Amino acid sequence: MSMIRDLRAAVRPSLRPSFRKNTTPYSTYDTTRDPSASTAVVDCAVYRDGRRLEGPTTPTPREAMLEVREKGGFAWIGLHEPTEEEFAGIAREFGLHPLAVEDAVHAHQRPKLERYDDTLFTVFKTIHYVEHAELTATSEVVETGEVMCFTGRDFVITVRHGGQGSLRGLRHRLQEDPELLAKGPSAVLHAVADHVVDGYIAVAEAVQDDIDEVEIDVFSTPAKGGRRGSDAGRIYQLKREVLEFKRAVSPLLRPMQLLSERPMRLIDPDIQKYFRDVADHLARVQEEVIGFDELLNSILQANLAQATVAQNEDMRKITSWAAIIAVPTAICGIYGMNFDYMPELEWKYGYPLVLGLIGAVCFSIHRILKRNGWL
Repeated sequence: MSMIRDLRAAVRPSLRPSFRKNTTPYSTYDTTRDPSASTAVVDCAVYRDGRRLEGPTTPTPREAMLEVREKGGFAWIGLHEPTEEEFAGIAREFGLHPLAVEDAVHAHQRPKLERYDDTLFTVFKTIHYVEHAELTATSEVVETGEVMCFTGRDFVITVRHGGQGSLRGLRHRLQEDPELLAKGPSAVLHAVADHVVDGYIAVAEAVQDDIDEVEIDVFSTPAKGGRRGSDAGRIYQLKREVLEFKRAVSPLLRPMQLLSERPMRLIDPDIQKYFRDVADHLARVQEEVIGFDELLNSILQANLAQATVAQNEDMRKITSWAAIIAVPTAICGIYGMNFDYMPELEWKYGYPLVLGLIGAVCFSIHRILKRNGWL
């Protein structure tokens, strides 16, 4: 078991990428290719006894297939957003099922695990955290991509869609540990799954920071003259992003459980047990994402309740001032009627008395409402 002992360290980076610093995570991928090239192949290599076979030129997928069929080993072909024409030749050479090929070309698939004859087809949703100086009602928090794996007896084909989720760094780390690569395509499939789930964990930590920030803003005491209830747009946008995160995580749990529990000819028994660890980490992320969704529901409800309370306070103040203004309005309205016989019209002190009465009554009403918290 010495060949497998360091599996986790080999397929994972020593430090998890920090999304709170202006650093480039290892998952960032340079997709620059020769615009005149007609192929979507990013890398193609043959591995025998865990080591990459070097040659004067990089082999084509057909040459790699012929090499492994004649002399053993396995081929690892990496593609980025291939078209139907670009993928058609590879599909014929390796005997890939048309339905799986269609899914790989058109992307936008749900995470899943399917078996076609002697080939496993696995779909992963990759998640990338989008840095933002300030969370707003239009901020993009997570960005999704896709990685699809065709795993056969002597080949593994990875198809990537989107600008994130590179497998170049992963390939280099695996090549530095030939004992792992000697286990064949199943070691690559595990490394890809572990790489994707590690990305989920890192993104979950960053999203937790955003939720904490929103929670503090909602429940903190507003500044003098400030208003509550203005964060609903931010909360709803963050909830939409968490929902997108959830759609990537939740469907993948069942495929990982199948890979860890069900014996498969294409999965090395020594590698299979490590899929259980990936499934455990994925289950933990799923619980966190579900918790995010529920917490955001509570925060949104609290925010709306605060907005309702603020509106009620405004209505009480308006009602209070209306009650105070009603007193002089009523008295002035009565004495504004042009009748000849009205009490105290000829009295010398009638006018100041009425003004004093209005002031006293308004002051009393103001004191009562102030004491009761209406003003």
